[in-house]
Amino acid sequence: MLTVVIPSYNEDKIIRKTISVLCSLLEKEQIDYELLFVNDGSNDNTQRILEQEASLNPHIHVIMFSRNFGKESAIAAGLALSKGECVAVMDGDLQHPPKVLVQMYRLWESGYEVVNGVKKTRGEESVMHKFSSRMFYKIMTQTTGLDMSGSSDFKLLDRKVVDILMAMPEYHSFFRALSSWVGFNSTSVEFDVADREEGESKWSTRALIKYAVNNILEFSSAPMQIVTVAGIVTFIIAFVVSIQTLIRYFIGASAEGFTTVIILMLLLGSVLMLGIGVLGLYISKIYDEVKRRPRYIISKYI
Repeated sequence: MLTVVIPSYNEDKIIRKTISVLCSLLEKEQIDYELLFVNDGSNDNTQRILEQEASLNPHIHVIMFSRNFGKESAIAAGLALSKGECVAVMDGDLQHPPKVLVQMYRLWESGYEVVNGVKKTRGEESVMHKFSSRMFYKIMTQTTGLDMSGSSDFKLLDRKVVDILMAMPEYHSFFRALSSWVGFNSTSVEFDVADREEGESKWSTRALIKYAVNNILEFSSAPMQIVTVAGIVTFIIAFVVSIQTLIRYFIGASAEGFTTVIILMLLLGSVLMLGIGVLGLYISKIYDEVKRRPRYIISKYI
């Protein structure tokens, strides 16, 4: 059986069409399936619609969160409660093409254990959004050693892969990277991101920046290395200025040096504050991990 995990947040305008399209397609392809919707604290009619659809269709199951916990938590809950021999994760707004889901399933039947959906085109996005996305995935690729270019949450995983991901104890996790990090027999399928038919994106620029920073911190120590490099550069600059100052002193051409001292103090202070800030971010992540609070709270399961 194929389980399709669909994180949902304020998707009342499109959710019925998503259900209709997926059910029709999977039944036509004669694939045994369940649709597992995770309502991530929606404040519109998403919950009511999902309850109605679940009462009419035995293939539909719904997880209700007590509040909004975020997409990563919604994916984790869906994977944890999935029952299929393979599990796919896709968005509920039909921007992940359902026909590609069938292609992924056929690849799993042929023996692949991880099938990654790779974005061929990104659909309607602002120039700034596209640029920042490329930069984020370039940084992630360089710091993790994994090819994250075009990566997405649109994936299909074998049951053994899902079980391994669920056994990982991290409070914070980055599904796109972890599902590649585990290895196994993997392949990729390219897809064009469809234009959103209804509603609007839930990702603001601020939310995307926060998401990117959190995932870099959770999956890489690169920011700490950047601070080390900044410290080395600052030391070299300070060493060169010190030599210059000594030479001017011995030849009797030394000035009062007030400007030089101020510049050095500001430079050193900036590097120190940057280092403290980066350490604070990592300490906050450690603090979240050691508290061992649940990643999500389920208020109802249908």
